[in-house]
Amino acid sequence: MSSPPTVPLRPLVRSRHREFLVVGSILGLLAVGFPLSNAHGWMDDFTITLWGKYLCYALLAVSVDLLWGYTGLLSLGQALFFSLGGYMFGMYLMLQIGMLGSYAKSGQNPNGLPDFMVFLGHTFLPAFWRPFQSFSFAVSMVFVLPGLLALVFGFLAFRSRIKGVYFSILTQALTYGAALMFFRNDFTMGGNNGFTDFKFILGHSLVEKGSGPATMRGLFVVTAVLLLLVCLGCHWLNGTKFGLVRQAIRDGENRVLFSGYATANYKLFVFVAAAMIAAVGGALFVPQAGIINPDQMTPDKSIEAVIWVAVGGRGTLIGPIIGAIGVNALKSWATHAYPDSWLIILGLISLMVVMFLPGGVVSLPARLAELWRRRRPATAPATGVTKPAPDRA
Repeated sequence: MSSPPTVPLRPLVRSRHREFLVVGSILGLLAVGFPLSNAHGWMDDFTITLWGKYLCYALLAVSVDLLWGYTGLLSLGQALFFSLGGYMFGMYLMLQIGMLGSYAKSGQNPNGLPDFMVFLGHTFLPAFWRPFQSFSFAVSMVFVLPGLLALVFGFLAFRSRIKGVYFSILTQALTYGAALMFFRNDFTMGGNNGFTDFKFILGHSLVEKGSGPATMRGLFVVTAVLLLLVCLGCHWLNGTKFGLVRQAIRDGENRVLFSGYATANYKLFVFVAAAMIAAVGGALFVPQAGIINPDQMTPDKSIEAVIWVAVGGRGTLIGPIIGAIGVNALKSWATHAYPDSWLIILGLISLMVVMFLPGGVVSLPARLAELWRRRRPATAPATGVTKPAPDRA
């Protein structure tokens, strides 16, 4: 009995290494080139802040791809973890401006509460807010709270063997329920306005006057470096046994189960890791965007993130980054040029990708090369056999 054909791994390894080198080179150039351009006046402050937000969205897209592209889990709740990370860090930023608000200036806020709490009638800071006066505690909660929520939800879902479209619906319901809760004013998280008007982070100004531009450059560099580190971690994970099992789960979970692997444990680990990656993106998004509110965790935001990954190319490192930056750059332009048509444009892009480019933008060079090979005129191979001479007799 012949053995089954084996897939050569060396070309795949070379391809993965080449892809990571491309990603690392691009992010390295961004991390160095953009801040230098801004410091020398070649790039305005708005542009570097806008691109900082794009990189935060790229972290969210990578978390979606880690689940959907490499593990086969289509989560429609990644925006929830992105927003939770933003809220955890936003609580720290809000406590830095309590004494600078309008109520404190008029003598109505002696305890330095955020203005929205004074407006709602609070006179003392809620107990669960007090630890967020510490920067280190806020940063730790960026990882702990989203990771713990993903751990509990994922354990219950994967233990019950919920997968496919049912898993997607459950994550979407979780996101929608959390958004409704954060919209409530009595939840003391800012209601529908959320958190805004940040002024300081670790004593450094976030406003345009003073050291604000330098702080934004620093945040941009931190975001680019963290995105590079996340891509490095994903690249390493893809080459391990864990990464191969995870991709096998994507291609055929039942076969992996019959092989003796506990697929639920693999999926749970990836789900928690993806939640933390999205949360880091949300935490870095807040000081650069200057706002976080429940609109960021509604289901449509998670669906947008899925579209970014589909447009860029799922199951790759560079695809989610290209999709997140490209689609959001297009959104920034379209919402100014055609403000009423953006959703139509986004829908058309989604249809075009699904129908004509299922591999995303990253698959376009290979498709064009294949098309070129098909259209080249076929040349007859030389056989080395000469045609016999005709008989003249």
